[in-house]
Amino acid sequence: MEFPKLTSLAHGGGCGCKIAPSVLQDIMASVPAGIIPPQLLVGTEASDDAAVYRLNDTQALVATTDFFTPIVDDPYDFGRIAATNAISDIYAMGGTPILALALVGMPLDKLPLETIGRILEGGASVCREAGIPIAGGHSIDVVEPIYGLVALGLVHPDQVKKNAAARAGDVLILGKPLGIGIFSAALKKDLLSAEGYARMVQLTTQLNRVGAQLSAMPEVHAMTDVTGFGLLGHLLEMCCGSGLSASVDYASVPMIPEAVQLAQQGIATGASTRNWASYGADVTLPEGTPEWQQKLLCDPQTSGGLLVSCKADAAEAVLQVFREAGFDAAAVIGQLENGDPKVNVRSIL
Repeated sequence: MEFPKLTSLAHGGGCGCKIAPSVLQDIMASVPAGIIPPQLLVGTEASDDAAVYRLNDTQALVATTDFFTPIVDDPYDFGRIAATNAISDIYAMGGTPILALALVGMPLDKLPLETIGRILEGGASVCREAGIPIAGGHSIDVVEPIYGLVALGLVHPDQVKKNAAARAGDVLILGKPLGIGIFSAALKKDLLSAEGYARMVQLTTQLNRVGAQLSAMPEVHAMTDVTGFGLLGHLLEMCCGSGLSASVDYASVPMIPEAVQLAQQGIATGASTRNWASYGADVTLPEGTPEWQQKLLCDPQTSGGLLVSCKADAAEAVLQVFREAGFDAAAVIGQLENGDPKVNVRSIL
């Protein structure tokens, strides 16, 4: 019996499934404020990657959850990518993961049990790489395949990296190149090369564990990971949290060469359009910027790189930490300044 491709069962894929920022804000605006105990160091106030709850003077619990529909057709790769993406939120807060719970939603009438098992195997392999157990979870029968994790970690309360802690004069460093959303769109159209697919899987399964090391550096003030809202969207969250303006040098932003070529051919996700509609009013692009360049900056990244805000004189040290951890594309892409929470993009060729 022939079964359908995983991506054919989903209306979207990966972090491109995220609800657009402006729509999410409208939804959350009607939700009553909950209990905010003094131990809650990070909640929903600044769009951070995870919640952080102080346990004692030296430990705080980092808690997050992330799940999505397939971004690739190989079930093992799908599981690996989804797990890597979920655990990344722990690293983005400066934490070290300690355990995970699996979130599994599968259309049992459309997928063989062997395929579902391979998805779970992929997720488990990444958790082993991160040094954590999958200690439980929950599963349901649904229309579209969904997989992800609840991830828990620990961090010293003084080393939590929040969006609101960035400072004027900081430089911005991006750990991974952009283009994963464009790759996912090309894959669905059978336009992605074998080399491109291999690069896509390599990047999306590269754990951002360097975040735990960066959190110990006092010169690093804020961190987030770039996922479904694209580089501009997640940078704007940092700007809003810190009350600062950002300047980005387009020529310095690392991008996957094949993704750039595909973007020039008009390949993009619907999420990049929704992203721009949500926050484009807060972004200034040079006059005459081609649409494909705009879409790259809004491209939804799945398991994307860390975006670090640090003192300018610590930039080389931060880059060295990235490079020693295997993030060869890491680069300084801009800086933060006093001003309204907006992003100004310059030097587009």
